[in-house]
Amino acid sequence: MSIVSEYQAESLQEVAQYFRKKLQFETDCADVHSAFANGDIDFTLIHAVGSEEAFRQKHIPGAMHFPHRLMTEENLADWDRDVLYVVYCAGPHCNGADRAAMKMADLGFRVKVMPGGLTGWADEGFAFAGE
Repeated sequence: MSIVSEYQAESLQEVAQYFRKKLQFETDCADVHSAFANGDIDFTLIHAVGSEEAFRQKHIPGAMHFPHRLMTEENLADWDRDVLYVVYCAGPHCNGADRAAMKMADLGFRVKVMPGGLTGWADEGFAFAGE
């Protein structure tokens, strides 16, 4: 028995349920890019880390800059809670998107994380704004 099969694979139903649930928490760079390319934008994309200067220099087109450290009840008071927000950060080495998603969910917002962030966007070969 290999280390891969040491633990038995879950039933097909359980596997499908797990991944269906996982997709309720996240989306990927390719899906976000496709939505913007097709004009099918039913979410708000948030660059949730860094300084305003860093954002101006390099960000995903269509994103707004709102660092997770500023996400408070007061600062988000006028935001629409019916909108889906997609948050991203610098990349796999960064947990800023997770922090933003947690704060937004705690404040009553619908939110997903875009794992990979700027690094994932670059890996896909997508263009950045500000460069």
